[in-house]
Amino acid sequence: MDQVLINDTTLRDGEQAAGVAFNLAEKLAIAQILDAIGVHELEIGTPAMGKAEQKAIAAIINLDLRANLLGWNRAVISDIQASIACGLKRVHISIPISAIQIAAKFQGQWQVVFQKLKDSVSFAVDQGLFVSVGGEDSSRAEENFLLDAALYAQELGASRFRFCDTVGILDPFATYSKVKQLLMSLTIPVEMHTHNDFGLATANALAGIKAGALSVNTTVNGLGERAGNAPLEEVVMALKCIHGIHLGIDTPRLLEISQIVASASGYDVPPWKAIVGENTFAHESGIHAHGVLQNPSTYEPFAPEEVGRERSLVIGKHSGRHLLSSLLQQHGIILNPEATQSVLDAVRQESTQKKRSLTIQELLDLAQIWGHSHAS
Repeated sequence: MDQVLINDTTLRDGEQAAGVAFNLAEKLAIAQILDAIGVHELEIGTPAMGKAEQKAIAAIINLDLRANLLGWNRAVISDIQASIACGLKRVHISIPISAIQIAAKFQGQWQVVFQKLKDSVSFAVDQGLFVSVGGEDSSRAEENFLLDAALYAQELGASRFRFCDTVGILDPFATYSKVKQLLMSLTIPVEMHTHNDFGLATANALAGIKAGALSVNTTVNGLGERAGNAPLEEVVMALKCIHGIHLGIDTPRLLEISQIVASASGYDVPPWKAIVGENTFAHESGIHAHGVLQNPSTYEPFAPEEVGRERSLVIGKHSGRHLLSSLLQQHGIILNPEATQSVLDAVRQESTQKKRSLTIQELLDLAQIWGHSHAS
């Protein structure tokens, strides 16, 4: 398989999430760390949005990063001129491609799509730019129309075609067959752009790669419109651990970038969020904790260190005697079986009342009370 590229769009589609607005310092910090961990390409904004956005894009370009930098544009020449004015050498040009989008934007006149494509792509290619063309709503487009548009973009000189599941309505099986069919007719690479409306963004991104797509859009923490996009951390780790595809990305820093973007976006990462959530390597249930104490791979798909995390064994309602004894021993407390059971019963009761797991100090306090009541 050829090298798969990550094109992260946290600074464009990620920031389009309702209620999210990055300031300039945050944008620069996010761009720098994405580049530092080895992300190949960054979509850094929409120049046509105006002066503040253009200033931020120019500032990111001035960082002189290793990653390729891309600006998002409508199929309008003035948009592309705004990208050039910022100093961008790569542009993404988006066109509506499903009947529902063409009806809403161009009153159903599909010829307008081809005319705008021709004018904008020809202009960008003449300026010496790298051009990526995106089929907005590719997943709901009529298949022949999608293919005609992609072939036309290729003929006009586009270097890549972005297949967009704009409202996240595909499953991995449909994604695979649609992308495979597209690739059979194109010579330029295809890029996946998947949304998470049914929780399938990562799965659909992987299905597209399996079908032969060579580039994939991601956002940190899955930030994005509505239910978000394919999360960078999930796509990278799934490719690495499930498919054995190493992208050259420094995965132990995924947690760090997750926290930076969470802070800048003003939205916390849920504890159960795959890869970077606080609970991803926390074990409470007796069977799991016992297994992990014997051999971590019993209940962990990869080592926590691979994504900058540490394993935590948590005492709570579902804990068992093995974990309880192990934690107490670490603090020099050894109890007989009867005392251990009493402490465990107390832990379960307290945890249920408090609706959370207990801290080590709370556990030691209970051991003090219940352990002593059995010491004779």
